[in-house]
Amino acid sequence: MFLKNILKKWWLSIAYDPSDPRYGRGEIKIVAIGGGTGLSNLLRGLKKYSRDITAVVTMSDAGSSSGIIRKVFKTLPPGDIRKCLAALSNEYKLLSEVFEYRFPEGSDFLSGHPLGNIWLAALIQKYGSFEKALKVSHHLLDAIGNVYPSTLDNVQLVAKFVDGKQVTGEDKIPTTGKKIKKVFYNRKKVFAYKKSVKAIKNADLIIIGPGSLYTSIIPNLLVFGIAKAIKKNQGVKIFVANCSTERGETEGMSVADHFKAIKNHLGGGIFDYALVNNKILRRSNDSSKLGEINNITFDHKKYNGIKIISKDLIDRKFPLFHDKEKLAKEIISLYNSIR
Repeated sequence: MFLKNILKKWWLSIAYDPSDPRYGRGEIKIVAIGGGTGLSNLLRGLKKYSRDITAVVTMSDAGSSSGIIRKVFKTLPPGDIRKCLAALSNEYKLLSEVFEYRFPEGSDFLSGHPLGNIWLAALIQKYGSFEKALKVSHHLLDAIGNVYPSTLDNVQLVAKFVDGKQVTGEDKIPTTGKKIKKVFYNRKKVFAYKKSVKAIKNADLIIIGPGSLYTSIIPNLLVFGIAKAIKKNQGVKIFVANCSTERGETEGMSVADHFKAIKNHLGGGIFDYALVNNKILRRSNDSSKLGEINNITFDHKKYNGIKIISKDLIDRKFPLFHDKEKLAKEIISLYNSIR
């Protein structure tokens, strides 16, 4: 390890390029807030630029493997936590891949379960603590930074639609084909995990998104203490807009509509900058009741005090999603230009 560190310092000394955003003003304290594939994809790109990364992860997941584990073991959903741990794993690629391995359909009671979810559920049972299970898994994967839940409260997400009807359960919300008016928890007050709040308060850079607007982004911000800590933070706060709409959730919505939804739930002052993709590669011909999935962009330079930065962020192979390398580079470049 000593020799490895010496060689690393030597390589950086001869390969230094001041135009590379990795070489800013020391280690950046980054907090990334979200859930699902969007957050884990972002983390894979960011870990090249800083080792001081904290992922604050939504705990509203109720579908598939996580939903079953929640119901059977009466615990918090492990799925999004698992994805972030694997994304931040340091050097053991095979181990992180095994952690993400999903048992095929027809595997009896293991069918559809990722091994990492079962691992986390087993540790929760062994130690009687979600926190302890998370700590052990973090050590096993040699993950950099931290992965924290936004809350330790075991709650369900509720959506109210424009027609006045409601549905409970994160997994059920996108299946209705109805336009969402607002989301909230099935408990009046959901308290933030203290370590998540502390990380937000101390962050140099806070990134909100990408991720599902109503089932990942807003649920994190609704947790009591999270939005307040973000608003008080004096660092750089960036919202990353999704590259595309999401069927059953944001179909037909513009980037401005995403801003409005966040403001309607939480008021202003959550973020000062927004990073938006400016390339359109996909238009859906599907006009099902759950709507079309299209790439979305935004041409304005400012919106209600939010500075808009438009860049080519799209993944050419998977045009509904961000390219993690492009996204991370633009985020760090923006941060360095401000600080």
